[in-house]
Amino acid sequence: MKRLKGLLEWGGIKKDVAFLVISGAALLASMFRIFPIPFDAAWAAVVLCGIPIIMEAVTGLVTAFDIKADVLVSLALVASIIIGEYFAAGEVAFIMQLGGLLEELTAQRARAGIEKLVRLTPQTARVVEGETETIVPAGQVKTGDILRVLPGESIPVDGVVLTGHTSINQAVMTGESLPVDKSAGDEVSSGTVNQFGSFDMRAERVGEDSSIQRMIRLVQSADAGKAKIVGIADRWATWIVVIALGAAGLTWLVTGEILRTVTILVVFCPCALVLATPTAIMAAMGNATKHGFLIREGDALERLAGVSRIAFDKTGTLTFGTPEVTIVKSILPEITDEELYACTAAAEQRSEHPLGRAVTRCYQQKTGRFNFQAEEFQMIPGRGVMACAGGREILAGNRELLEEHGITIEDKTAEDIKSCLLRGNTAVYVAIDGRFAGYLALADTLRPESVDTISRITALDIHPVLITGDREETAKSIAGLLQIAEVHGNCRPEDKLNWISHYEENCQLICMIGDGVNDAPALKKAAVGIAMGGVGSDIAVDAADIVLVSDEIKELPHLLELSRRMMNTIKCNLSFSMILNFLALALAMAGILNPVVGALVHNAGSVLVIIHSAVLLKWSGKNRLAVSNCTEHPEKQ
Repeated sequence: MKRLKGLLEWGGIKKDVAFLVISGAALLASMFRIFPIPFDAAWAAVVLCGIPIIMEAVTGLVTAFDIKADVLVSLALVASIIIGEYFAAGEVAFIMQLGGLLEELTAQRARAGIEKLVRLTPQTARVVEGETETIVPAGQVKTGDILRVLPGESIPVDGVVLTGHTSINQAVMTGESLPVDKSAGDEVSSGTVNQFGSFDMRAERVGEDSSIQRMIRLVQSADAGKAKIVGIADRWATWIVVIALGAAGLTWLVTGEILRTVTILVVFCPCALVLATPTAIMAAMGNATKHGFLIREGDALERLAGVSRIAFDKTGTLTFGTPEVTIVKSILPEITDEELYACTAAAEQRSEHPLGRAVTRCYQQKTGRFNFQAEEFQMIPGRGVMACAGGREILAGNRELLEEHGITIEDKTAEDIKSCLLRGNTAVYVAIDGRFAGYLALADTLRPESVDTISRITALDIHPVLITGDREETAKSIAGLLQIAEVHGNCRPEDKLNWISHYEENCQLICMIGDGVNDAPALKKAAVGIAMGGVGSDIAVDAADIVLVSDEIKELPHLLELSRRMMNTIKCNLSFSMILNFLALALAMAGILNPVVGALVHNAGSVLVIIHSAVLLKWSGKNRLAVSNCTEHPEKQ
């Protein structure tokens, strides 16, 4: 028995497909008597497709008294074989195996998000003792140790900066698109990346208490707590078995005809019922693929149809996730905005700071060349840069840089810059030849389709929510542009997870859309997690149920409509299946159907279910153009 079971388990999906092909050919040979063989060819379908079903049913009953749809199928198979109706037995086994294959194809796929998080954890640390620097495994770092972090290295544990100036990419933990400058006294988190400048730090939280290890535990706990949808045929299996056995027993007592009794068991097999859900899901998945979605969880679309809220991460999802120069403002009449931009870009040419590199990148994209070449370049850690370009001495950096050089800013200009900062921008202050000349503002820019997408989602009676690790003022500024009422800023990974839990505790199914490592716990916890496939991290993609491969969030409303359409198709399939079953049951009890005809009726019902589900492949949505047009300029409404 073990050897047979091992053979039947060989090859997974490839084995199932091979068995179905052989069984289908055998049933055709049995029906039309194609091959002159000494036994009924339908036996091939019984052995290849039927025995695994019987074994599964027996295992479930014996080990857990678990009554599923395969219990009734097994009874029908055995009864058909006993009375010599091999074609009926093979046909029922074939249809059930087909349904099982479709469910397997839409089932949960193996994901390696937690392993990738583990690999993201820094493996080594530089411990400083006096003048000695020693590289040790990160797990051996103790609280209070002094560590040195070089440019480009990940920070091994949580701690506090003691000496040095740097800029930290905190996207792993907060999702912020802009780097954060750090100096003595500032806290830093494990897993974040030092972008330039070495610094020394004191270890505060190490091992299992570090930020990256806490995130791993959050992802694990969120995944374990997510409920999975059970197949409708298995949920109703107990009642189906009771009704079928009751009707068969009653017919046996009244008529004494074993043929009618077996026919009842055959016709009441939930073949079409088993196919009702997976065929619709497979068709909807095919439709979603055409619109740039990869469905990684078979029941994700079922859950998506019931969501009442969609939580968006900001950076990389609603925005591009890279800083862009949005404002160039000169306050000196003899220097134009263009000249200020050119001078600043020239001064930042050799800068290692992420904001400096963003300035030069944006300027080069706009003009294609640099007007000046920087001379006498000097990097001032924690402040900015000083250089000569075009015969002018240029300072570009933060306000402290200007104050240290005795350069003042008028109150009105300071208020304008403060207003700019409150809108979520980061400012680069520029002085030329000892005078404050103006400023550049950098910000993460909205995707052009974000406004339209949010409007269309709202039109579907689904409420958008913004949950981001960015500053509160930045989050509110972006939410205002998108007309999102619910905003939660300054969210660390555990905060995002807690907000998802909060909504679900209030009986509100929520979908989470994100792209960063810091979104992974929330993507796992939400009823449906959708990751941006192009800009998204591998860990976010692995944590999600659905991946938006093309990053075109304008397709999101289509996916929401598609999920609802799919559920309507499933309900129609289920209703049709049950009506067909009870009609066939009545005809079998009256003696009008025999096992072979009953099996063919089921076959026809299954084909109709498949055809109805296949319509989803071409479904394009209702009034998509009309909705898009009426929300293209929401400010006019």
